Amino acid sequence: MMFLEFFIWGAWFVTLGTYLSINLKASGSETAAVFSTQSWGAIIAPFIIGLIADRYFNAEKILGILHIAGALLMYQMYHSQEVGMFYTYVLGYMILYMPTLALVNSVAFNQMKDPEKEFPNIRVWGTIGWILAGLSISYLFNWDSSEGVTQGLLKNTFLLSGIAALILGIFSFILPKTPPKIVSNEKIRVGDLLGLDALKLLKDKNFAIFFISSILICIPLAFYYQNAHPFLTSAGIENPTGKMAIGQISEALFLLLIPVFFVRYGFKKTILVGMLAWAIRYALFAYGNGGDLSFMLIIGIALHGICYDFFFVSGQIYTNSKAGEKYKSAAQGLITLATYGVGMLIGFAVAGWITDNYKMLDGTINWQMVWIIPAGIAFAVFLLFALLFDSKKEKEIQAI
Repeated sequence: MMFLEFFIWGAWFVTLGTYLSINLKASGSETAAVFSTQSWGAIIAPFIIGLIADRYFNAEKILGILHIAGALLMYQMYHSQEVGMFYTYVLGYMILYMPTLALVNSVAFNQMKDPEKEFPNIRVWGTIGWILAGLSISYLFNWDSSEGVTQGLLKNTFLLSGIAALILGIFSFILPKTPPKIVSNEKIRVGDLLGLDALKLLKDKNFAIFFISSILICIPLAFYYQNAHPFLTSAGIENPTGKMAIGQISEALFLLLIPVFFVRYGFKKTILVGMLAWAIRYALFAYGNGGDLSFMLIIGIALHGICYDFFFVSGQIYTNSKAGEKYKSAAQGLITLATYGVGMLIGFAVAGWITDNYKMLDGTINWQMVWIIPAGIAFAVFLLFALLFDSKKEKEIQAI
């Protein structure tokens, strides 16, 4: 289940920017609009989970229905030749897909006696799925080669994802039963669905600084999702999709180091390392190239583990410790809404606008400036957090 869930996402989302710009001739703002569907899906997902999945139907059945419907939309994306209709299909797909991220967790947790110990061993298969999707596209099918991109072969990624989604959709119906957790006639509150009850945590200055920093760091994060693959392709890096899988391998490895960093350096220093890694990564992208300095681009990709784990996973641990039992779920929901919803929505729009503004008359993009700007934003967030977050007021946070 976990393998297929993230294989589906990794098989089409990584190469999406290149497909849009080269095959659908999308502008930076149009590309941004397509990528922002992920944010709209993240914003809508709590309502689908809270109003339907948690109240009326078994999680595994809804998971199956959403993935089968998603497979049909993937087939439409495969045939779509115009960015306007393509956007409509992707928006519909993301509204269906984003809730499945919570559903697979629900199905998994429902089978576990000790989730804290058992879940990482299950979740890692999702990372393996994403990695194998990228390796398949580059080394098995060669869809992302310069010839393959020119011939439009990247559209096959939607067919591959659609087939995987159909398989997972059918497979979901034989997964262990995961019944609703909430009585169907229990009163519904929008604040509960979006985690708004956790807003009172913002009275704590440190948490407010962390909350704002989380939104702001998502602006440079969006640049990576939206522009990394087109940039690597234009730089002449061979098998860019497969090489981007290095980022997921790095993510899996650095996840193991977070407890060590927490114990030795504390939350503030750990999260600052994550923020600084974003700035360094984009500086490497800005001054590297596909020739003699290609190693700089590879190092930039490999930094993904530090960039993502040290900020987002550390942030989840910090949020969990600040919220306590009463607001634990609400606080995690609020941070997810703020980052993948609001933060990424702003980030994709900014990334699209910057890309359009640094497009040359011959249609090429000034990639150096496209990467220097998010590097500057990430460094500014680093300074903001370093100066304003007072670690002396924080109790010791346990990573495990």
